[in-house]
Amino acid sequence: MNHLAKTLMRTVALAAISLSMPSAIALAAPTQAVPEGILPDAATPSAYRLDLVVQPDQDRFSGHVEIDVTLKAPTSSLYLHGRELHVASVKARGGAVQTTATYTQVDPLGVARVDFAKPLPAGKATLVFDYDAPFGAGPAGLYHVKVGDQWYAWTQFESTDARAAYPSFDQPGYKTPFTVSLTTRPGLTVYSNAPETGSTPSAAGGTAAMVTHRFAPTKPLPTYLVAFGVGPFASVSGTAAPTPERATPMAVRVIGTQPNKDQMDFALQNTGPIVGLLERYFGRPFPFPKLDQIGSPVMPGAMENAGADTYGDSLLFLNKGASTRQKQAFGMVVAHELAHQWFGDLVTPAWWDDIWLNESFANWMGYRIGNEWRPDLKIGVGAIDEAFRAMNIDALKAGRPIHQPIVNSGEIDSAFDAVTYGKGGQVVAMIASYLGDEKFKAGVRLHLNRHAYGNASTEQFFASLAEAAHDPRVLTAMKSFVDQQGVPVVHVARGANGALTLQQSRYAMLGSTLAPERWSIPFCYRIGTARNCTLLTDASATIPTAGAGAIMPNAGGTGYYRFSMADPDWRALIATSPTLAPGEALATIDSLWAGYRAGEVSPALLVAAAKAMMANPYSGAATAGGHRLAELRAHGMVPDAALPAYRKLMASLYAPTLARLGFSPKAGAYLSEDPDQQRLRSETVALLSGEAMDSAVRSQLSAAATGYLGGDKTALDQSLYEPAFGAYLDSGGETALAKLFAQAATSDDTLFRDAAIRALGGTGDVGTGTWLIAHLDDARLRPSDRLSLLRGMTSEPATRDRAFDWLVSNYDMFVKGNGIFTASSLPAMGTGFCSVEKAAMIETAMRPKVDQYKRGGLSLDRTVEQVHDCGVLKQARGSELTTALMAG
Repeated sequence: MNHLAKTLMRTVALAAISLSMPSAIALAAPTQAVPEGILPDAATPSAYRLDLVVQPDQDRFSGHVEIDVTLKAPTSSLYLHGRELHVASVKARGGAVQTTATYTQVDPLGVARVDFAKPLPAGKATLVFDYDAPFGAGPAGLYHVKVGDQWYAWTQFESTDARAAYPSFDQPGYKTPFTVSLTTRPGLTVYSNAPETGSTPSAAGGTAAMVTHRFAPTKPLPTYLVAFGVGPFASVSGTAAPTPERATPMAVRVIGTQPNKDQMDFALQNTGPIVGLLERYFGRPFPFPKLDQIGSPVMPGAMENAGADTYGDSLLFLNKGASTRQKQAFGMVVAHELAHQWFGDLVTPAWWDDIWLNESFANWMGYRIGNEWRPDLKIGVGAIDEAFRAMNIDALKAGRPIHQPIVNSGEIDSAFDAVTYGKGGQVVAMIASYLGDEKFKAGVRLHLNRHAYGNASTEQFFASLAEAAHDPRVLTAMKSFVDQQGVPVVHVARGANGALTLQQSRYAMLGSTLAPERWSIPFCYRIGTARNCTLLTDASATIPTAGAGAIMPNAGGTGYYRFSMADPDWRALIATSPTLAPGEALATIDSLWAGYRAGEVSPALLVAAAKAMMANPYSGAATAGGHRLAELRAHGMVPDAALPAYRKLMASLYAPTLARLGFSPKAGAYLSEDPDQQRLRSETVALLSGEAMDSAVRSQLSAAATGYLGGDKTALDQSLYEPAFGAYLDSGGETALAKLFAQAATSDDTLFRDAAIRALGGTGDVGTGTWLIAHLDDARLRPSDRLSLLRGMTSEPATRDRAFDWLVSNYDMFVKGNGIFTASSLPAMGTGFCSVEKAAMIETAMRPKVDQYKRGGLSLDRTVEQVHDCGVLKQARGSELTTALMAG
């Protein structure tokens, strides 16, 4: 699953299967310890046959499931998985013998036990289940959503939600063929992983006419990669052209709800070229017989179901006015999910402790292949930006290594975080750069060839890399980053003879004491135009150098480490800001700000760097200083007395840029421009409107939003939705608030709906926050809408306290209405606070909830630590920051 969930979302997947047990499902007292992690190996599945009746407009669906298994020894009971399934009948067939059984869910997270009327002998058997279950309201299990006046159903099974749709051995180490049949009303479109082989009338609906659609058996898959859907979908069909790796065209289809029927051509036209680039890299054809690209209005990211990828609507459906950010997201996410078809689907981890390899590798490939697809969009540098953001999490004491043991199901969700995606992707990039592209690629191909349609471990991947590269040192370097948590910082000093003295240590925030660590760091630096690399394995080293000029201690920005220097060296590097490559500019900003948070760098240097970076041609570098200053303001680091100076500084940084670029909010006004310049303009407008509070810009945006909401869709470019709606809310009072809320809550345009909801939640206005809290129970809101509103309100100082209190008071309802992934993510709503006292408050308020649901422990630990560390920084250096802002 892609981290944009998590990034663009970057947000966590919303689930909608309740953790409470319906009355029909009793939790039995087990006769032995219930397996909370890997199931006992008493039975090994070899094939599934899923025959489901799915009518999306109903509350429940039904199924007949057969699982062929091999029993290791005679047994009278088996553990497997199922969550909130009302099982009417279960039996076992073995030859001509049929044995009845009882089914009992024995754990709220979905472990079930089947008890047979008499012991089954060792050998082959078939387990047969008839059951029904509720649809989810958000992307977990088999869920349904009403769009317009029609209902649609999709699946989302990673990590442990297949068990909410069918009885199964729901763990990745079991890969088997799946044969799927879906029965529904005539006229609806259906899809699954494999091609449809035919359809026939069915009597499954009683007196109502029904049709059964049958699909070919799949290649061996784990349960979490199975997918199917039913609804009045719109679709467009085409092919991916033949490639040197694939001699024949491959069927490609784009599927979505009816409101998206006119926005599917972009995905259809660009999916094939991305598949071709991936085939060229992996040296083998697409692993499955067809590819469906499927949109869902409530998916916050995307999912790599074999041959049937699912995406959030706004990631997949782009119109001619799509912004640079939306195109960048399309390229990266589509390349990421399609890379999984080989790395994750063709070869799958045996257990969740190796899922990092899936996601880290796919994240790297997403940026790499996305950049090859459209170099003009500068997608590749996004990997560096994501890695540096991950460092803020990885630097905490409450953390985990990329490669972590997963003991029970409650820990699985923690593997899908910024450490896995941002850090993991950058570590893969760093090792690939160190080995050289051809050697690394050879190792990847060797790994896929060895384990195709099977499972593999981290150690097996490392072994393939080392064998292909003929360099066992790669294992040492990679393991030092993969198997221990933390961020290395390299202290760089230039001696009198020009030599560089390097010292490595573990990065820590001011006031935080962390256990020491040591890494094998592929350290690459640049002085002038001369770039050199070395493997830093000791605590310190001295490197003879030649040449004068500023030191860039992370050449290209590709290394997963931070650096620190003396003040003169910092100033020399900052002076080169206009000429730094994008990755180097981002590395400079990250290490500089990390130095401030560690208590080593003056806030005055932060302001100086923000000013100097405005001349860098890359939009992400030019606006990075402003975004980081805005984060300080949102955390309450800027006191009220300093706000006028802060806003004046932001205006001085970005108003000249907007004056140079020119500005009209009209839709498509700048579509012919360079994409990065389009992004620079939109981000500059957002900073001037939201942080500088520029009255002229806000007036233009408010007028454009008024026209747009009044029906003139040409009045406002979609890249400006959020700041424009924010300005509209600020100028229009409660009338504007009620109007935007109503339009958002009833819209089937996912891009507009999500932007409007974010704008509503992020106003930072007490009155708006109070109004929104009173309307959070509005039935028109989806679960994802409520979470987005809360996330926005807890991100702003004026609305944070009340929104957080409401969240704590309604925690149980929120978990039961939104599922297990939400339970893991809710504690992070507190990260906006910046106070030692607030850290203690969050711990007291949320710890009982986390313990109750066995979810979110690591998220809570990280939140408490971040809030505490921010409070320490504020106490120690807040006055310095105020002085720097006042000085401008």
